[in-house]
Amino acid sequence: MIFTLSKSNRILIIGIAVGIALIPLFITAYKLIATNETSVVFLEGFHPTIARLIEGYYVLLLIAGLLWITLQVKAIVQLKNEKIKNELLHLQSQVSPHFFFNILNNLYGLIDVDSEKAKALILKLSELMRYSIYEGERKTVGIEEEIEYLKNYIELNRMRYYKDIDITFEIDIDKEHYKIMPLLYIILVENAFKHGVENLRKNAFVCIKLTACLGQVFFEVKNNFDSEELPKTPGIGLQNLKRRLDLVYPEKHQLIFTKINDVHTVALHLEL
Repeated sequence: MIFTLSKSNRILIIGIAVGIALIPLFITAYKLIATNETSVVFLEGFHPTIARLIEGYYVLLLIAGLLWITLQVKAIVQLKNEKIKNELLHLQSQVSPHFFFNILNNLYGLIDVDSEKAKALILKLSELMRYSIYEGERKTVGIEEEIEYLKNYIELNRMRYYKDIDITFEIDIDKEHYKIMPLLYIILVENAFKHGVENLRKNAFVCIKLTACLGQVFFEVKNNFDSEELPKTPGIGLQNLKRRLDLVYPEKHQLIFTKINDVHTVALHLEL
């Protein structure tokens, strides 16, 4: 276990250690100034045994100081990592809760109208919730697991809407053992349905592409939308995603949003 001291205690200990370590310098400076000597031999005149003991004391003091500083730095890094981990867990726990609430509300109205469809939705929803709860707490997941989660999400949306939607999901990865942060892409796909499909009566489409090659992962979601219904400011979900990317992939990601006419595109590039 690593113990850390309060800021005031750390300053006190450092001050004492530095003061003791500077004693030889003060003695040397005093002799040079007071005696006008051009050189000073430290511990001159001391019995050899006493001189060696004093030298050994300063060596031990230096080693102890370096060890203490190392332990303190290690403790600070550990605390920082714990803080980041706790923040990530908190952020990941907030992913897509409102989607599940919306689905449950839809199920409530669907049970009496189409019980078989309601049962199918419940099964699909349980798969999504299981992944979100258990896999969402992991540091990383295999990219194929995230792909399967997105496929289940897309299939659930096909089932819940009573209108034709053109949905495509293109996948091209050179190998399937890439590891990525869990629940990384869901908010981008969810927004495509929420702000695109949800507000269009016809001709709605969602085009998703995921490619991975040589440690580079590219994800793109493209959808059409009703310009009058598009939110003016980014939602909490996107702010959440940006923070998670900053924590896990600092300076190794690009998140780009573009709008051309009534088509919205978001692209996320990761360097693994």
